Amino acid sequence: MSRHPLPMRDGVAPSYLYLPEGDWPDMITFLAARFPDVSEASWRERMARHDVVDADGQPLLPSSRFKRGLRIFYYRELEAPETPIPFQEEILHMDEHLVVVDKPHFLPVIPTGRFLHETLLVRLRKTLGEEDLVPIHRLDRETAGVVIFSRNAATRGTYQSMFQKRVIDKEYEALAPRLHGVEFPFSYRSRMVEGDKFFTMKEAEGEPNSETLIDIVEQRGELTLYRLYPHTGRQHQLRVHLSSLGIPIVNDAFYPVALPCKQDDVSQPLQLLARAISFIDPLSGEWREFRSRRTL
Repeated sequence: MSRHPLPMRDGVAPSYLYLPEGDWPDMITFLAARFPDVSEASWRERMARHDVVDADGQPLLPSSRFKRGLRIFYYRELEAPETPIPFQEEILHMDEHLVVVDKPHFLPVIPTGRFLHETLLVRLRKTLGEEDLVPIHRLDRETAGVVIFSRNAATRGTYQSMFQKRVIDKEYEALAPRLHGVEFPFSYRSRMVEGDKFFTMKEAEGEPNSETLIDIVEQRGELTLYRLYPHTGRQHQLRVHLSSLGIPIVNDAFYPVALPCKQDDVSQPLQLLARAISFIDPLSGEWREFRSRRTL
């Protein structure tokens, strides 16, 4: 893709969309219908600031004609102020291709929902001044640990393919109740499907599609620090597997029962850490390992 017609602003790169099939009399009518959570007044303000443009950088007005297939650019903005997340990320490694970061609990990787500036991606773009920075994998907002970003579009697909092909070794740690009656290490397998609520997963009968190797690091009174190696990458896999074993991760607000949203309460972080990522570098052929400096 060619460069965006709008510059990065305070760490936020412009979003874009292609106008779909449909019959709207003008741009403001389409935008109000397409984004019901954004007020028409807000769109009119953005257009007055020339913050909504076409691919050539030409400002779009409320009265501009709707044209199917036209690509428009705009900045994502929040209607309400964000609450600062009082934990800081740490850059573990940088080279010409990658930025490796140690993410704190509660910080989303990318803008989503009510989070924009308080996300790892936007914070890094501000710090490094790099609009092309892109995460090549994700962690849940509640999970801390190692996240890898691509800073070179020319090699991005090469590194992304490692995750798609599952040739990455991932190591996690979790603090949870002690599990009795099993011999460690052992593999837990199950079939995971979408849960009854849109943000959860659950187990079901059928051929397993998820697998986790579970081992022990140390005992901490009635709790155990577990080392987890996911062999598959299902959403919430580690949280679902430990909950299904009767040892839900400490401070898990989703499993075994989804609790009411804690909003901006950051007093009880989920005790799950992406401890390490290792792989054979597809460009150099060297073995690389990146480890979090955080502890549970």
